[in-house]
Amino acid sequence: MAGGTPISQLGDARTGKLADNLTGFGRTLRRAGVPVDAARMALAQQAVMLVGVERADFGAALESVLISREQDRLVFRELFDAYFKNPAIAQKLLAQMLPSAEAKANPVKRRPRVSEALAPVHAARNAPPVREDEKIDLDAAMTASDRQRLHHADFHQLSASEYLLVERLARDIALPLPHYAARRTRPGARGSRPHWPGAMQQAARTGGELLTLPRLQRRQQPLPLLVLVDVSGSMERYARLLLAFLHAATAPRHAGPGLRRDVFAFGMGLTDLTPAFKLGDTDAMLEVAGQAIADFAGGTRMGDSLAALRLQHARRLVGRRTLVLLISDGLDTGAPEVLERELGWLRRHSGRLLWLNPLLRFGGYAPTARGAAALHRQAHGMLAVHNLARLQDLAGSLAALLRQ
Repeated sequence: MAGGTPISQLGDARTGKLADNLTGFGRTLRRAGVPVDAARMALAQQAVMLVGVERADFGAALESVLISREQDRLVFRELFDAYFKNPAIAQKLLAQMLPSAEAKANPVKRRPRVSEALAPVHAARNAPPVREDEKIDLDAAMTASDRQRLHHADFHQLSASEYLLVERLARDIALPLPHYAARRTRPGARGSRPHWPGAMQQAARTGGELLTLPRLQRRQQPLPLLVLVDVSGSMERYARLLLAFLHAATAPRHAGPGLRRDVFAFGMGLTDLTPAFKLGDTDAMLEVAGQAIADFAGGTRMGDSLAALRLQHARRLVGRRTLVLLISDGLDTGAPEVLERELGWLRRHSGRLLWLNPLLRFGGYAPTARGAAALHRQAHGMLAVHNLARLQDLAGSLAALLRQ
């Protein structure tokens, strides 16, 4: 009793058809890439017992306990509408209300994550077993077609399984960075300075005669790299994949020894990911980085984050040689004057400031947002990073911009 009004009980939500539907709906959400665990499902059962099964309250209650990321809300709503409806009844009602027509209705266009989560699985279970030799041929054909199709697919439009596949493919892309002549020297044939210790050792081996004069040449080292990755809600699908790509592409086995790389994530604040990037395994790096970033998929205050970089990590910029890669869509919510000032400081204290913008995938894109306009004014160049093809062209694009 509450204020004299009896409350209708629904029974135990942990048993019966309702429980089965909730469990199946949770599995569907997980197939769509929404993080749903047992604790959230228990909260969902409690929420349903409190609000009842009226459709609007039922959906709002499930969304409040099952969804914690903004980018998953539209996926949840599409899945909820598709999962908790009766297609047979809906078809009969439409048949009575609408006139008959020969033309077929266009199918509902859903997001790739939703379509994949709702795809039937019984077809694969009922399919006849495939022989081992046929499986090899099919896998090879599927891999080739997937690579060709996903090569130019936008990261934001990928389904959950396609996203994982593209993330793995991105780890195999190399990113050779330009080199510069360091102050330290090493023995070489084309040096301008004589290597007198080497000359004395050679003379000792040849009875005091000096046949050739060894020389010293300056060592070649890759440019110091500073990476700033936007991890706000609009950049989430790009941020994780680009972090995996940069970790693998700038590893010592690809970039060679001597590369100095500093990596920061920014949203509402600044997070140092350099310790995570020192890990050899990319999956371990992503796990540590995910735990370190407290404002993942939130807002963006780029100016405040760059101010924290200037005040706390200015020594990480190695003079005028540092190559800065700022990965963002430029959708900033901070004060524009702060962003303009901090971007100007970063430009003056680095060799090149390059803006990697996934929104360049649109042909008519123009940096009209305040943050994008400031980035466009201060950056030395702007490159697109929205698919595998662009990542493969990134090294050549960087070299071309550095030559300008």
